[in-house]
Amino acid sequence: MSTPPPSAHGPAPDGATEPVRVVVVDDDALVRQGLALILGGDGPVRIVGEAADGIEAEDVVERTRPDVVLMDIRMPRRDGVATTRALRSRPQAPPVLVLTTFDADDLVLDALRAGASGFLLKATPPERMVAAILAVAAGEPAFSPTVIGQVVAAATRGDGGDRRRDALTALSVLTEREHEVAVAVGRGLSNAQISAELYMSVATVKAHVSKIFEKLRVENRVQIAVRVHDAGLL
Repeated sequence: MSTPPPSAHGPAPDGATEPVRVVVVDDDALVRQGLALILGGDGPVRIVGEAADGIEAEDVVERTRPDVVLMDIRMPRRDGVATTRALRSRPQAPPVLVLTTFDADDLVLDALRAGASGFLLKATPPERMVAAILAVAAGEPAFSPTVIGQVVAAATRGDGGDRRRDALTALSVLTEREHEVAVAVGRGLSNAQISAELYMSVATVKAHVSKIFEKLRVENRVQIAVRVHDAGLL
């Protein structure tokens, strides 16, 4: 399949914003065609490549250098979890947005642990899907606070009694301001919402979140939420 050449995401020469470049990975050709119809045209999102499985996806991502990867979670040869882990291990890895048929899919948590930035139901309305893609491209989460709560509950179910002590120890390396941001992330707030609540610029929020990722050695906001939940701070 031919794909457009890679190009940097950012302002166009005339001052307009370049569309967010997306690669779609799904073994169902009808799903890929449907997403092409939903995301096609002259809107803020552009599909620059497609793949039918995880192995093909690595090659397509290497050639097209997308801003976001839409990843089906259940595929032959290599599933979305393993492919997400492989893509996220690369330098300058694109964020991955997992596609699933059911919000209770037990592989969703595995994908988030592998570094996915969020997940969408395949039945998500087009406008919400576009909004989620733009959010992930901007470093925001792509799930609601309710979903974060469900995922955190699943992540912590059945674990031992040492979780709280370990989480408090991990969070102790954060500054007071980073701690406040981490708790806000754990509540499912976006960067803009944290900015308004804590009276700091969005750029400052993003800087704090990046530091939290580094200090806690996590790759997405759900992993922060799990630590905050374990510590008893939600």
